[in-house]
Amino acid sequence: MNEHSVDETNNAQEQEEHKVEDPELRRLLVPNPEDLPLTPPSSVEANFVSYFAPDFMKPEHDQYIYRHANGLCVIGLAPTHVAFKDEGGITAVDFNVGKSDRSGIKVTGKRKKNAQHLESNSALCKVCSKDATYIVRCCVKGSLLEVNDRLIKQPELLNSAADREGYIAIIMPKPADWLKVKDSLLGLEEYKKLREV
Repeated sequence: MNEHSVDETNNAQEQEEHKVEDPELRRLLVPNPEDLPLTPPSSVEANFVSYFAPDFMKPEHDQYIYRHANGLCVIGLAPTHVAFKDEGGITAVDFNVGKSDRSGIKVTGKRKKNAQHLESNSALCKVCSKDATYIVRCCVKGSLLEVNDRLIKQPELLNSAADREGYIAIIMPKPADWLKVKDSLLGLEEYKKLREV
């Protein structure tokens, strides 16, 4: 048997194996066009589980926590946060809270060196409207990996895209700390019912 005929035999076997593929797998990889949604899910819907902390420490201080499968949590202002009701919306964001300026953190390496360890009630930043200032909290105990310092120069991102480019911070909670807080949070449907969004 020469080398050419061995290749042909292998190719024929591979093609035969592909024909007898798992129907479940085929259904996932090649969906029926009629079953697809009219609009594709956003990256947040596709990659994160949405949780909400309504009235976090104060009435109408509603915040979201988007949790990724890797455990990272993106923290931001829920659409029903009281700051959005002020005339003109949010006009400034200040990461200088008390003893530390959160925008100055620089986390490095796999072990997230220099990450600040914060409690769920720790302040992340202050958001300001024309008439008032609101403190945005962590909602989850964990290591602060990053704040969205774009908001310093572009606070209007909170008014236009608070659930995307206008996120406040990224936090990495320990699995045990996440389980402790998870039960106190609402899922998307519960939040919509509560706030009638």
